[in-house]
Parts: sequence; structure tokens; C-alpha cells
Amino acid sequence: MEQYWMPKKLDFQNLRYCIDNHEADSLFIRLVGSHGGTVRAKISLEGIALDFRRDKFGLLFLTDQSPVRDKEGKVVVLPLKDYDKGFSLAYERILDDGVMHILGGIPDDPYDPNLPEPRLSFLRNVWDNHLIEIYFKGRIPVKFHSWWQRPHFKYWTVATQEEGAKLKHLRGLEEAVKRQEKEYAEDDSEDEDAHPDYKPH
Repeated sequence: MEQYWMPKKLDFQNLRYCIDNHEADSLFIRLVGSHGGTVRAKISLEGIALDFRRDKFGLLFLTDQSPVRDKEGKVVVLPLKDYDKGFSLAYERILDDGVMHILGGIPDDPYDPNLPEPRLSFLRNVWDNHLIEIYFKGRIPVKFHSWWQRPHFKYWTVATQEEGAKLKHLRGLEEAVKRQEKEYAEDDSEDEDAHPDYKPH
């Protein structure tokens, strides 16, 4: 999965920004496998306003200002007492052949021009033995925040649309320069093969 890890201290800042500035698609909450794997909420958010509230009891999600409830009618309250890591932001990309892009290894290039634009972006975390996934339509841009473990693991954070557009543009320019350099190198190699005494200027 292509996901970018973010610092825990920014979780609720990032969550608030995403809810206020991006169109929510769906909300999914289930107990992790070792605790039964029960799905507690699976909600399409088409035409529904998503929000969240934190108080002394923990965190709960709201849809059209009403608390999210499970199938038994119980309000899903997350005490935030068992909570180790920050959100990751993952992308769902669909390739031209209709297959979902599955990334191997550690993602380090959210603006790779060789990949299709994300169809969905989703925040993921595990709070109090509950997997939380909040899906948004399109791309939520990210930017480098800090090093988690230098030089291999980075922390990212949510970026504004303007920042994301600039980063995407710069990444596209970088890729264009690489292609041009490769083409020039291939042209020089062909000239040398055709003229053994040829020396590039």
C-alpha cells in the first residue's frame, strides 16, 4: 500500500484540515483482527457532513452532527488511551488497465508523474484496537515534514492544494530533465557508434 506516515502530534490538526478542505467519501471503523475484527461502522458520506469531537471521554465521529453508532446502536467512542502512532495518508490509484496500483517497499515519491492521480486518499490509524479509515475523494497532497529514521524513513504531513500543485509541478520538471538527459546520452552514444573518431563538445 502506498502510504505516507505523519507525526502523531499533528494528527488532529491534519484530520481537521482534511475534513474542512476535502470531500469525504466514506468512514470505516472495525476492531483489529486480534480483537475479533468486528466492523463497527461502514458509512458512505455522499451528501453527509463528517465531523469529529474530542472531550474528556475521548473522540467520536459525527455525521450530520449526530454521533456515529454501531449496528447495536452504541455510540462509537474512542478513549485514545491505546494509541501509538500518527496517521498515515494512503493513496488509491487505478492504472490504465483497471488494476489497483500496489507499491512495494517504502513510498518516497507522492508526485511520481509516471503514476495516475489518486482516485481516493485516506487517513489510517489504529486507536484503542480499532482500525480507522477515513476516505476522501481525489488527492490530498502531502509534503516532507521531518526525518523519522534518517536516511530511509520520512515523516510527511498534509499540504495545502497550492503547495501540492507546486510540488507536483516541480516533480514533473525534474522528470522531464531526466528524460532529456537520457535522450542526449543516447544520441551521443549513437554518434560515437557511427563515427569512431567522434568526440562530443
